[in-house]
Amino acid sequence: MDLKTISANKATVSKSWILVDASDQILGRLASKVAKIIRGKYKTNFTPHVDCGDNVVVINAEKIQLTGSKWDNKKYFKHTGYPGGQYIQTPSQLLAKDSTRIITNAVKGMLPKNKLGRKIIKNLYVFSGNEHNKDAQKPKLIDLKKF
Repeated sequence: MDLKTISANKATVSKSWILVDASDQILGRLASKVAKIIRGKYKTNFTPHVDCGDNVVVINAEKIQLTGSKWDNKKYFKHTGYPGGQYIQTPSQLLAKDSTRIITNAVKGMLPKNKLGRKIIKNLYVFSGNEHNKDAQKPKLIDLKKF
């Protein structure tokens, strides 16, 4: 009997395209499921040091929901690197400026903070509205509430 642990590598990974509708979804729950899909944790051949996840297209980013009073009390911090260069924004201000950054920041915070995490975040495509430019890849629509 041959007992071997088979690890996925770049050549054996099969990646697919998944479409997620973010309308009326809660931000943290959506981001945690999308981060698991991008990382590949739902696959049977998951390997922690390999990019074995799927590509995810998120549409309707401007219709995301936050619970409680987070629209005004939650704060996003950004710093330019210069003295006095700190910017503080609330989710409502960030949504008015760029609605895709809320979802991107939430998913990025749930990925590993290393080279692999920086590579995996490139598999996420977030769009405002119903239209996206990934029709050629034929993404498969899934319902995250049943996933």
